[in-house]
Amino acid sequence: MLMLGSVLAVIAILTIVASLLIRERGNATESAVRSANNVVQLIDADVQRSAELYDTSLKGLISAWQRQDVTSISPELRQLVFFDRATAAPFKGDMVLLDRRGDIIADSVSVIPREDNFSDRSSFQKHRESASLAMRVDGPFKSRWGFKDWCISFSRRLPSADGQFVGIAAATMRLSYFNQLFRSLDVGKNSSINLINAEGVLLARQSDDAGKSLIGEDFSQRPNFQRILNQVSGHFSAMSELYGTERLYTFSRVGDLPLIVVVAQSQDEVYAVWKRNALLVASATGLLCLGILWLSWLLGKQLRLRHNAEQELAELASTDVLTGLANRRRLDQVLKQEWLRGMRSGKSLSLLMIDVDHFKAFNDRHGHHGGDVALRNVAQTISANIRRPGDLAARYGGEEFLVVLPETDLAGARVLAEKIRAAIESLPPFEDDPSPITASIGIASHLPHAADRPEQLFNVADKALYLAKRNGRNRVEPTES
Repeated sequence: MLMLGSVLAVIAILTIVASLLIRERGNATESAVRSANNVVQLIDADVQRSAELYDTSLKGLISAWQRQDVTSISPELRQLVFFDRATAAPFKGDMVLLDRRGDIIADSVSVIPREDNFSDRSSFQKHRESASLAMRVDGPFKSRWGFKDWCISFSRRLPSADGQFVGIAAATMRLSYFNQLFRSLDVGKNSSINLINAEGVLLARQSDDAGKSLIGEDFSQRPNFQRILNQVSGHFSAMSELYGTERLYTFSRVGDLPLIVVVAQSQDEVYAVWKRNALLVASATGLLCLGILWLSWLLGKQLRLRHNAEQELAELASTDVLTGLANRRRLDQVLKQEWLRGMRSGKSLSLLMIDVDHFKAFNDRHGHHGGDVALRNVAQTISANIRRPGDLAARYGGEEFLVVLPETDLAGARVLAEKIRAAIESLPPFEDDPSPITASIGIASHLPHAADRPEQLFNVADKALYLAKRNGRNRVEPTES
């Protein structure tokens, strides 16, 4: 019971600690998601602000182009009018006005527009095919002039009075702007910040992988991107297709723009502190549980030793030292118990009183040592002939022995008594003594009643024993009371 209680206590401790560790792991996940959301919201706000600036520049350019009086002024002044509201961001690229064929009709970097055609650009083609006047974001693509950086474009359709397509206003943004922005944000050594367009193409990343740029890579068929695309914002844990490790993805769409910011955190970094604490707590809990079980085992061992010692003391207290049979104290207890049981069951209780014949003369011939040996031999013989667990053989005193026979009538007691008498008579002579050891046995059998006492059974057995001695000894005399 002690070990069972200890095992249950250990299981309870382990369950509580496990639940706490699971809760702490959930808290670590929530903390990482909150941190990533802060980064996402910061980038979201910055990108939207930049997009609004570019949109303002585009609207200003279109508004100036639509003025009839602008065409009559000098080229230098016309350029200033067209691009007076152009953003002055450090990573701003070129800003151009294209006609319906894709040729440049106004250029932010040159008074005389450069000779180039952009009809092959997807932004130009989509504006030509769609009547929508909303701003479009396209890319990535490599800039044709100046810095050969990856860029994205912001563009609006130029409508005629009757809504026909007459060209577009477009501005480019160098993606190195996002790289600089991402580097200012710390999300962990093995984690990354990504900007992806709605078509699954990577636009910007916190850092290149081993010197290899992933800008322009198409992730549209990757399961993780499909999951991101189906939701406006959120987070989930999944296996990274690039690294083959578990990552915590936190993502959000940038306003109404076709851009998605994704923070991919390494789970090793997310749960690094939790793992360290979990290892410490698990080790301490394991040692505590082992200590509890070990101490319980030691206590159980001591309790078993104490119990065995108490049993040995109890046996010593109820055992006759010389013969090994029950002593007088044990005899009185058993006789009282069997008497009460006989009253309940309504069955007879029998008692054999055995006395070794001429024991005083035997003692005189062989001394006390010889007498002790003879008593032990008689006791062993009596004990060997009692088979039922409920029967009890006891030394009553001196050379007298008693056998308690529960649920035994007079006939059954007589059969056993004769068997014991014959076995004692068959004992080998002691030191070639010509006189064999014999015993006289008195039998008493009685059906216990509430008005009677066990002492009556003693008295009847004693009278029967006296009768056996008077009638010649080495015999059995039954008496039923």
